This record gives sequence, C-alpha cells and structure tokens, in this order.
Amino acid sequence: MIAGPLHAAIVDLDGTMVDTLGDFVVALGETLQALSLPPVDRGFVERTVGRGSEHLIRSTLAQAGGDPGLYDAAWALYQRHYQAVNGVHASVFPGVFEGLERLAAHGLALACLTNKPTAFARPLLEAKGLARYFGHVYGGDAFERRKPDPLPLQRTCAALGTAPATTLMVGDSSNDAQAARAAGCPVVLVTYGYNHGVPVRAVDADGHVDRLDALPLPARVSG
Repeated sequence: MIAGPLHAAIVDLDGTMVDTLGDFVVALGETLQALSLPPVDRGFVERTVGRGSEHLIRSTLAQAGGDPGLYDAAWALYQRHYQAVNGVHASVFPGVFEGLERLAAHGLALACLTNKPTAFARPLLEAKGLARYFGHVYGGDAFERRKPDPLPLQRTCAALGTAPATTLMVGDSSNDAQAARAAGCPVVLVTYGYNHGVPVRAVDADGHVDRLDALPLPARVSG
C-alpha cells in the first residue's frame, strides 16, 4: 500500500470513474454501419479501449475487415457519433462519488487524466456530476504523448504543483500503472475497469481496490 504522505491525486476516467463501454459500443457500431462494415462485439471493445481514440479506430477497422485507408473517414464518423452519445449509455461506478469526496476531505488537490480526447472528457464529467471535483482535466490530446508514457503524469504533477512521489495515480489498467511507475507516482488500481482483457490484480501497483471509496490513504500532510 501507499507508504508516504500525499498532496494530490490524479484520477483516470474511463473504467475508473465512469463505465463508458456502452457509449463506445454504440458509437463504433454507428461508425461501422456507415462504412458498410460488420459490427464488433462488446468484448472486443472492452479489450481495446484505453489506449486513445486513434488506436481504437485502427483496431476496430482491422477487426471488422475494413481497409486501413478508411481511417480518416472512420475517424470523422466516430467523432460525430461519439459526441452524440457521450454519456448517454454510461454510468458512474459505485463508490466513485464517495471516493472523490473522501479524497477532497483528505485535503488532496485532484486532477483527471485520461486518454479520452479532452473534448469528450470534459462534457462527460459535467454530465455525470463529476467535474466539480477537479481543478485540472487533461485528455489524451493534451500532451505530446499519452499514458503509458510518464509525460502526462509529469505535466499534471507540474500543474498541480506537487511532487510525483506525493501524487497518487488512481486508474484501472496497466497504462495507468506503467505511467505512474515511470513518473515516480504511487499507484492504486480499481479492479472493475478495462485492462485489455488481462486481470488487473496481476499488474504491479501499490494496491488494488474494489471501490474508489476503499482507497487506502496515509496520514494527512500540510503545506
């Protein structure tokens, strides 16, 4: 578990705070239908999300037997369809509101860091009543590289004004854990999210929790 004091927490979005799988399935289904391609199943989507929209679109085209040259058209269609359903088929996981309240009450500054495009992340947080908890929101297009690269965590720590060693990363996948380890942040993973089809308890982390409000928090710090 977490050994040292904490000043802040960086929280992932998809699979950690909000179950967005339904939004992805619908938006991808509409995109593939418009391209006269067969749909992909929910299991494929669950295994594929989390590495950014570009990876998701390219992987979905390949899975559906589409020509890679359709990427630009698929991207434009997906953007339109996802914007239309953003949050409609999504729900906040149990324990998330309570967990965020607990983190805030602990005196931690909070940031949301996701590989989802910022233009989708902010409206989703607003729609689900989560935006009020975060002073900073960064999507997968906010920095030059995405998780699992450590750069997004390093930049988010800089924005928070906290050292990585005192900034907790809370996520649901190996992307979050690898980024945190490389950035020098402690990391706790929730067990219910999307980890590319691999059991998340097998991922190296400082802890695994079944609900966000079960996060182990060390003693408070001042300053």
